[in-house]
Amino acid sequence: MRSEGAGRPTQAPTWERRLPHMEANAQLNRESTGGTRLGEMAHATLRGAIGATAMTGVRTFTVESGLVEQSPPQAIANQRKARKLLKRIPRKRRVAVIELTHWAYGAAGGTVFGMLPESVRRRLWAGPAYGVLVWVGFELGVAPLLGLTHAKELRVAHRIALAADHLLYGLILSEMRHRPQT
Repeated sequence: MRSEGAGRPTQAPTWERRLPHMEANAQLNRESTGGTRLGEMAHATLRGAIGATAMTGVRTFTVESGLVEQSPPQAIANQRKARKLLKRIPRKRRVAVIELTHWAYGAAGGTVFGMLPESVRRRLWAGPAYGVLVWVGFELGVAPLLGLTHAKELRVAHRIALAADHLLYGLILSEMRHRPQT
């Protein structure tokens, strides 16, 4: 609630609201991480890795159902430079290395999210917006630079599937859930 004009409280605009439990979650997070900025960033890094692993599940579904021909981590791994690096890894371990690389990238994205001011991170829209921005950055920057074929094609189902898994990533980053009371 805000106070406006003649002392009448008004409600914050929808885009500025927080879930009722988010303030309590912020306090619990500060307590669980020792109240340090480094601890909060470590927590965000872990959420980023978890978000990337959740994306793996979505991508497995979208590839197996035919919505997406190939996941972006696999498409990147099929690029000439990446293939040269992957040749150093035993063939039966390559898929695992590709996935671990994606999870590490997700963890790094979580770290960056954790460096945002708490007042931004605690907004309802912050995580999903961040996830979509990561996706847009990939689509407009990374994919064309790497020459990924999907960057040159307009497949609506493919774009929707990738946007959806990045929304999931952002939701996990924002940790929009009620923590159990201890």
